[in-house]
Amino acid sequence: MEKNLILAGVGGQGILSIAFVIDNAALAAGYHFKQAEVHGMSQRGGAVQSHLRYADHPIHSDLIPTGRVDMVLSVEPLEVLRYWNSLSPEGWVVSSITPYINIPDYPEMDELLGELVSFANVVLVDAGKIAQAAGNLRAQNMATLGAAAPLLDFDDEQLLKYVRVLFGAKGEKIVAVNERAFRYGKASGQFFRGLIDGGLAPLDALWITRRMDPATVEAPRAAEWARLLADDAAAREAVLAAGSDLDARVVKVPA
Repeated sequence: MEKNLILAGVGGQGILSIAFVIDNAALAAGYHFKQAEVHGMSQRGGAVQSHLRYADHPIHSDLIPTGRVDMVLSVEPLEVLRYWNSLSPEGWVVSSITPYINIPDYPEMDELLGELVSFANVVLVDAGKIAQAAGNLRAQNMATLGAAAPLLDFDDEQLLKYVRVLFGAKGEKIVAVNERAFRYGKASGQFFRGLIDGGLAPLDALWITRRMDPATVEAPRAAEWARLLADDAAAREAVLAAGSDLDARVVKVPA
């Protein structure tokens, strides 16, 4: 087993915090791991990235060869496009869609989202909304990590153990916020993928998921939503007419 990740974002978004959690979970699980130094302009707003590798055998380089990246995990959506050509054919993109607009020619979001949903293996979450629901906008990195969690080789508790270690010195409130962001991010990512697996187009799945209350998303019910929306024109109209927030009360979803 070998897993090769590129962690991406901009300075100040907590890429090193994501790496800390995954590195320590891998070490505790008995895996070999290597992590390249964070490269880029690490001051707030500059693009940053790091290679992270773990495996059940020795790893000889901390740099991932082009075409062998299993996941691009990005806290900033535009940063994904820097690394798409490094992905393996089966590789995954896991990204927040909350933009960090730090350049004058930042692309239109519709254009950017169109690029992101062109990847067959993609998980997109609104990490800004999720972090806000969890209690602190700075928890966007943990929301994005939560979305990636089902594709990593650890159970939730193995990862959350090191979320607690990472934030423990900042107090129980900050720990709880970051745990919530992780769990909300995981549920939102699974709901998004469940809608796609149920037959919805990725942009439709994203539109619906980002309008759900992150605190009440029920990932196991995504298939029911997908089936209902595919078969019931009135339900589709109700969903499309929904405002900024959407939950199961908008349409009657079978229990």
